[in-house]
Amino acid sequence: MTTPWGELALSRFPEDPRDRLRAWDASDEYLLRHLAEERIPLPGTVVVVGDRWGALVTALRAHRPVQITDSYLAQEATRANLARAGAEPGAVRLLTTQDPPPGRIDVLLVRVPKSLALLEDQLLRLAPAVHAGTVVVGTGMVKEIHTSTLQLFERILGPTRTSLAEKKARLIFCTPDHALERPGSPWPYVYTLPDGIGPVAGRTVVNHAGVFCADRLDVGTRFFLQHLPRGRGGGRVVDLGCGNGVVGTAVALADPAAEVLFVDESFQAVASAEATYQANGVPGHAEFRVGDGLAGVPSGSVDLVLNNPPFHSHQATTDATAWRMFTGARRTLRPGGELWVIGNRHLGYHVKLRRLFGNSQLVASDRKFVVLKAVKR
Repeated sequence: MTTPWGELALSRFPEDPRDRLRAWDASDEYLLRHLAEERIPLPGTVVVVGDRWGALVTALRAHRPVQITDSYLAQEATRANLARAGAEPGAVRLLTTQDPPPGRIDVLLVRVPKSLALLEDQLLRLAPAVHAGTVVVGTGMVKEIHTSTLQLFERILGPTRTSLAEKKARLIFCTPDHALERPGSPWPYVYTLPDGIGPVAGRTVVNHAGVFCADRLDVGTRFFLQHLPRGRGGGRVVDLGCGNGVVGTAVALADPAAEVLFVDESFQAVASAEATYQANGVPGHAEFRVGDGLAGVPSGSVDLVLNNPPFHSHQATTDATAWRMFTGARRTLRPGGELWVIGNRHLGYHVKLRRLFGNSQLVASDRKFVVLKAVKR
């Protein structure tokens, strides 16, 4: 990436030589160019929110910025990109969306996230640290910035305007107004599950902002809950890509002897899963881990993996994440262990499972979804 401060070699995480997706886009370039051309001073505490692969903080590393992200993968990419750029240890302070934010913010740079709820949550968390002199600039691709996006900045921080578009990217300029009466945060959002979905019927779900379908049970998960394996009698189970943890919680409620590991790369998701599990007073043993799928889980140590893989990486459609999840499941399963997957019919996961496991069984289907099972031989 070419920046006003020189060239940067950047990569996503995990690195894959076959991946043609870049670790930055035109909105990152636009923001950095704006800071340099307008000679915006970067004193005090510079906070960068939603930096997807660390491009922004790597470029601004001389100003010792703070990065706030919901993504474990983004955090690991940032570490790798900083090291590649020769950054001093500690040049960038890495925080998650679950960590307390800095007490004072002098420059706030926001990479607009896909989730409007996550943007709302983060602006509300950061607003008390913003002062009248804080420089606030947002950035995103034109298709990511909507009227509702601008209204959030306006409602939470102050008067907001946008730039002209360049290379399909746009900037957001916001002037902090401490006279605003900010709304209270609606997050985390708590609701009760409906009847007819097995052991979690009538149970509580807790969702932090940014988690998929935060205000309701999505139809895919509902279908999965109706067709989960039963009567396994304990064992080690992984809710892989756990989201709010309702699937793993259902397993733990139905089989108190099971040991359930909840895994997701989203800090918001794992916090939601732990809150959902605790809210329902589930007996048994559970572990909650933020990470890159099943990396770090010992080979041959798992009896059952339950998975609803994502097929988007930000705005890009890709099966790379699903493939990593499936290969990780095959490695960590014991002989005879099973991977259960739910997905949209058109994604063709049965083909991938047959390639990896040598088998794939259709457990259930409707017009939109399939539940598949693969057994490690």
